[in-house]
Amino acid sequence: MGLGSAGAVSLELARELAAKAREQVALGLDPVKEREKERSLEKAIPTFQQCAAEFLSIKRKEFRNAKHAAQWEMTLTRYCGQIHEMPVDEITHLDLVSVLEPLWDRIPETASRLCNRIANVLTYASDKSYRTSEAENPATRARRLLPKRQKLTRGHHKALDHIAVPDFLLELRNRDGFAHRLLEFIVLTVTRTGEARLAVWSEFDLDRKIWTIPAERMKAEQEHRVPLTGRAFEIVAELAKYSSGPSDFVFPGQRDSRPLSNMAPAMVIRRMSSQDGAPAQWEGITPHGFRSSFRDWCAEETSYPRWVAEKALAHTIGNETERAYQRGDLLKRRRELMSAWDSFCAPSEQSNIVPISRRQS
Repeated sequence: MGLGSAGAVSLELARELAAKAREQVALGLDPVKEREKERSLEKAIPTFQQCAAEFLSIKRKEFRNAKHAAQWEMTLTRYCGQIHEMPVDEITHLDLVSVLEPLWDRIPETASRLCNRIANVLTYASDKSYRTSEAENPATRARRLLPKRQKLTRGHHKALDHIAVPDFLLELRNRDGFAHRLLEFIVLTVTRTGEARLAVWSEFDLDRKIWTIPAERMKAEQEHRVPLTGRAFEIVAELAKYSSGPSDFVFPGQRDSRPLSNMAPAMVIRRMSSQDGAPAQWEGITPHGFRSSFRDWCAEETSYPRWVAEKALAHTIGNETERAYQRGDLLKRRRELMSAWDSFCAPSEQSNIVPISRRQS
């Protein structure tokens, strides 16, 4: 245990400090830890709430978007009331059990995320010397005292057999409304609902027939170019007639300056599957499930390489080394693939006119 440099501590003071340390040892105390406690008292130790706010102000730069940041802030504020005013250096694993236990069975996913977020705050507190460094984070110890979480059983998004996709689209194309065109566009471009419904006109190059989705709206956080072929391009070209500016949503909702809701495509499927005479296999399918339908079609009906299909789905492919060498986005090959998908999806019978109106059915 050092007592300070010779230039800063006199011999007399060094003897006093040494004597004090021996007294602490005689009392069964660790003089190193006792000195750390004294130093922590010399500076203001923040409460958990203050430390969380400090941590989030730095962490905010790493969040994918404002919504993600708001989720962190909400959970650390809403569910941590019991420890908000506690000095961050006094929080133990038992305090965290009392916070997490009421949520563990009722909202397990949120409770697990909250536990991880508290762990991040306490790690930050240790790094800032607000807490004495410990071998194990209190949040990790708290998790061990809680029941093991049950595995989720909801499974994957239910998908329609790819053979049945053309018949589904035949029925879909005979229905009017922006929500129906959005769902059709999702199926034909194999994009995610959020990627399509939030599309604005500035993302489209209609001359080159390319839609560029910005990185902040992609799951992989990388810009993704979508080749527009056949019917997908027809939908965009028709909807362009209703645009008044580059910032307008391609699939507008009923309220001005708002897109269709996230549930709009799912509600279209629900209405279609509940109508008299609807095929039983339509029941329960989801917009996202059509990505699986496309992937099955690629594997069973085409000879396109796996990585072309994965690129079309905007999946990250290969390991880090492979990605370093495969930097292109295979746009030309994907345009060929999506053209083939468009031909496969073309209904055997289709009306010559597909109406589009602002009426939301």
